[in-house]
Amino acid sequence: MKITLDIPDNKYQFFLELVKNLTFVKVDDDDEAIPEWQMIEVNTRLENHKNNPDQAMDFDAAMDDIEKDL
Repeated sequence: MKITLDIPDNKYQFFLELVKNLTFVKVDDDDEAIPEWQMIEVNTRLENHKNNPDQAMDFDAAMDDIEKDL
């Protein structure tokens, strides 16, 4: 059985400590982990932007470009 709970951020640590004390509960925090390949890609893109800021397009311009093709 799988149960999904919506825990407020300010209660998460408290809830997690309670649950970890229950021997029949398995805590799987992998859902929040960012894969290493994704971190590498983000860091690569940030470095590219830092080295070539003129090649970036602002959000509004990007949206205008996307919407003209619709």
